[in-house]
Amino acid sequence: MIEPRDETAEALAQAGDQGLLFSDDVSPLPEDAGFRGPTACAAAGITYRQLDYWTRTGLVEPTVRTATGSGTSRLYSFKDVLLLKIIKRLLEAGVSLQQIRTAIDHLRERGTDDLTQVTLMSDGASVYECRSASEVIDLLQGGQGVFGIAIGGVWKEIEGTLLELPSERAEPIAAVADELAERRARKAN
Repeated sequence: MIEPRDETAEALAQAGDQGLLFSDDVSPLPEDAGFRGPTACAAAGITYRQLDYWTRTGLVEPTVRTATGSGTSRLYSFKDVLLLKIIKRLLEAGVSLQQIRTAIDHLRERGTDDLTQVTLMSDGASVYECRSASEVIDLLQGGQGVFGIAIGGVWKEIEGTLLELPSERAEPIAAVADELAERRARKAN
């Protein structure tokens, strides 16, 4: 009698010998690494106009550095870019901006490690968070069409895209001295 091959066991044994090419783990990202607006747009697949509008209306906020007047630029973190991509996908699925705001506010409250295990499901009117296959199945049994976004997959996609794009470290911006204030200070001394 021939025993069936256990391909999973063989693959794991080879992986132990050779090392894994891919794993389900996500790599840690530096907290102070930031991406300028055009880079964030390229990674998320959105226009700069969309990014600017969403930033001005508070849908997405640059967490590495905000613009503090002319001459400074916003720096978006990896998580910010991830949220931009999720927003884009939800818009493409027909979800209203109001529902997206609610979903994004909910996601913002979570840590980035927790996000990788979440699948967002939408029927076009509402957005649902699913953390297990059984929750997805329960949602599908309702009989209506749904759209799903596995955030872990989006994470890896954005991570791969951002590796090819420039990033910056957030450095404190020196306050621009007011020329009039400097003259007054010299005159007072």
